[in-house]
Amino acid sequence: MIETTPPASETSESAQKISLDIHDILRILPHRYPFLLIDRVLELKRKESIVAIKNVTINEPFFNGHFPGLPIMPGVLIVEAIAQAGGALLLTEVEDREHKVIVFTGIERAKFRRPVSPGDQLRIEVEVKGWRAVPRMIAVKMYGAAYVADKRVAEATVSCQLIDRSRRSGDGGDGAATE
Repeated sequence: MIETTPPASETSESAQKISLDIHDILRILPHRYPFLLIDRVLELKRKESIVAIKNVTINEPFFNGHFPGLPIMPGVLIVEAIAQAGGALLLTEVEDREHKVIVFTGIERAKFRRPVSPGDQLRIEVEVKGWRAVPRMIAVKMYGAAYVADKRVAEATVSCQLIDRSRRSGDGGDGAATE
């Protein structure tokens, strides 16, 4: 880790830029291989934005079938990488994150502009558009774009909620989907 993540209670540090290595990411996100889709965080501005990297390799399990002879990263996984980067941003604000889970509540305006292939490095840039915190729940709307070199390959607006891990699917009736 290049810089330490300040505790969620330190609001005066909101402008501080933070970077995270894979070990830090594993402490923050619940995702694991083969579904962890970010490798490094280059920049994190609390409650504002995050820039993450995904190194795309031929060893990714989805390349076996998508598509044989012409490996292309599925667009839905690029959107998932955007959501995971946003999730890392969100979860750095939560002290008891091991008791929480992030669920998608919406994906809007997803566009896929260029194929992503083995050897590419995705640069994922996510910006918070809305942040609402109420007791026991945080809801966030974020715009994310993924780039290979200087070319935008995908973009989407994603919405998610942070809920208690103990909550079962269907409880609460608020429409939040569980993954």
